[in-house]
Amino acid sequence: MVLIKTGKSLECWYSIDFQCRSGLLNNAGLPRKPTKVSQSLGNDIPIAQRDTPEVRRRNWVKPLLIIGPLGLGAIALIIGMSIPISEPEPTVEASPEPTSTVSKSEEESPPEDLLGHFEYEEAPASELKAVTADGRIKLRSIAAQKYQEMLAAARADGVNLSIISGFRSVEQQQHLFFGIKAQRGEVAAKRAEVSAPPGYSEHHTGYAVDLGDANAPATNLSPKFENTAAFKWLERRAPYYSFELSFPKDNLQGISYEPWHWRFVGDTHSLETFYKAQEFTRTESEPE
Repeated sequence: MVLIKTGKSLECWYSIDFQCRSGLLNNAGLPRKPTKVSQSLGNDIPIAQRDTPEVRRRNWVKPLLIIGPLGLGAIALIIGMSIPISEPEPTVEASPEPTSTVSKSEEESPPEDLLGHFEYEEAPASELKAVTADGRIKLRSIAAQKYQEMLAAARADGVNLSIISGFRSVEQQQHLFFGIKAQRGEVAAKRAEVSAPPGYSEHHTGYAVDLGDANAPATNLSPKFENTAAFKWLERRAPYYSFELSFPKDNLQGISYEPWHWRFVGDTHSLETFYKAQEFTRTESEPE
């Protein structure tokens, strides 16, 4: 609809409007003066269009073209630096719930003893070496070597050591404990004071020996052996060959004093074999 501001009445305006809508009136039929008014209004259209969104889009495109890709990258970098980067939270794996509570003392259970004696494994036959001419008495190879050296040193000092017993199998210990116990009518606790139950003798290890004085055989396997020259020499010199007394007086295991019973502790295996049990008995006896 074209608005024509004239001094005519409103009724005339409606008539023109109707003719324009119905196509009865075209630009050729319009008076010249209204045409001038319409042209003057046409000059105002570009001004109105400068306020439209199309004009605003052209104004935004120009700065973007001027800035270029480098400028856009700089803007993106600035925006990225302004956003705080949060470190990923560490994932914490859930620890499995303990099924049971076991104390250290329960895990490291002390060795079990039987009537004051500790259990020992039987030495393999392949590791045994004879220390007597008839081959009847054997020791582990390293213990046998040191015993021979000690025997020679004692003879050089005028002392005649004799070996009564060395390695002993579990089967042999069976007779020594139960057989003699029955012969003497002893109770097990009494017999255990002088002989270990089968499987619990130091002789099973191949490191233990029963020694005597060849010049005083009556003292063999007797506390009186401590009065012999052989025992006094052993007290002084046996440690040089890694032998020690197994059951001294008032020993922690409660075994009767046996001055004739010695054991080799000259390597890691022999030391562990005997001292793990010995450390346990020492700990048990210490006052808190």
